[in-house]
Amino acid sequence: MQILITIALIIIGILMFELIIFFHEFGHFITAKLSGVKVNEFALGMGPKLFGFQRGETQYSLRLFPIGGYCAMEGEDADSPEPRAFNNAKIWKRMIIIIAGATMNILLGFIMMFAYTVQMDSYNSTTVSGFEPNSFSLNCGLKPGDKILDVNGYSILNARDLQFAIATLTPKQLDGHSLEIYRQDCSREACSVYQSLVQKYSPEQDTINDMYSTISAASYKIAEAESKETAYSLMKQAIDDIYAKIADAKDEKYEYPKINESDERWRFCADMTVERGGEKQELEQVQFFTYYKSEEDKENNKMTVAFDFYVEPVEKTFGSVMHETFSGTISMGRTVWTSLVWLVQGRFSFNELSGPVGIATAVTHVASQGLETGFMDAVNNILFVMILITVNLGIVNMLPFPALDGGRFLFLLIEWIFRKPIPRKVEKIVNTVGIILLFAFMAIISLKDVWQLITGTMPGM
Repeated sequence: MQILITIALIIIGILMFELIIFFHEFGHFITAKLSGVKVNEFALGMGPKLFGFQRGETQYSLRLFPIGGYCAMEGEDADSPEPRAFNNAKIWKRMIIIIAGATMNILLGFIMMFAYTVQMDSYNSTTVSGFEPNSFSLNCGLKPGDKILDVNGYSILNARDLQFAIATLTPKQLDGHSLEIYRQDCSREACSVYQSLVQKYSPEQDTINDMYSTISAASYKIAEAESKETAYSLMKQAIDDIYAKIADAKDEKYEYPKINESDERWRFCADMTVERGGEKQELEQVQFFTYYKSEEDKENNKMTVAFDFYVEPVEKTFGSVMHETFSGTISMGRTVWTSLVWLVQGRFSFNELSGPVGIATAVTHVASQGLETGFMDAVNNILFVMILITVNLGIVNMLPFPALDGGRFLFLLIEWIFRKPIPRKVEKIVNTVGIILLFAFMAIISLKDVWQLITGTMPGM
């Protein structure tokens, strides 16, 4: 049964990927037809033809390898005397035809985002509703009711923007003797005592809830402490209170934990703009929960950031569904574009790039995670990755790089400005060089993916 489910998910993934390719090529196809340009063949897939049919002047084909497709227009790659050839169409029509593929990818991303979003019962806002008892950000100025507007200058439209902004922070070394970090340590130590008592005495759930409420309330007081002495005193009081709630521990003698200060501490942190009481406020160096996932990560100083606060839910209505769909699609596009910019700036390393092998591995990984809770969860996880892929294809394909639609659009823009087309020979040479570079880049990325897959070092594994 598990094998059949896995096969079904693979088929669904392939069909979704082919849908992405279909929409892209259909964008070129339909605008070419509406512009009166002759289309010789519309193909889905690459390689040998499985089957096809002729309708009018156009051959429609399904090809063996589901890795692409094409819309072959008369006069697209070589000048043609045919009056309805692409090269003889008005320049504004050619521009529309070229840009239509990427536009359709963005449109498909919107449709997929709607299909993904409409299934949810509610949505997350960007307004803070509360904090974990051992929260770092609570001790650095963030408060319940704050609506987060930007993180390090990255504007926040929705919860997905907030996740991206925090997930891409880099850790910094801070002064380990600061009051903020001391308060964090006090809250963490109180939480550790709470957890040890729960494990040791296994109290009733009502008692556990009462103890948790006590620790949570204490964390808010500690966050407001104006001195280390006050913070430590509040921590001791919280520990006394939770001990008193367990009958078997009332007479137990215990020592309060010591707060060990150090010169430097690593923290993920950011400058933030929030809306508080109807006014904007700037918060500097807000720290987020920073930890090591394993001892190996600790040895390699590889830290992980985590959300240490909750956000208010948004009720599901027609308006909220459409808002989440629109803003989600825009956010996905911003994520892709920002990632490209950061890649050029060196904020992302070569090892974090993925090609077809890495993408297939990611799809398999998210599908496996989804299967832990249900088949539809696995499908939706695949759907979310496909949204990222189609938006990514739409944006990347419009970059002004040779062989991409963006490169061809740039040639048309130059032709429109100077009223003279670039010689075909020059265009062919430039596009050929671009194709060679793209294939070489993809080959290198694929080899890197295979190596990481073999060695188990692929990100997310």
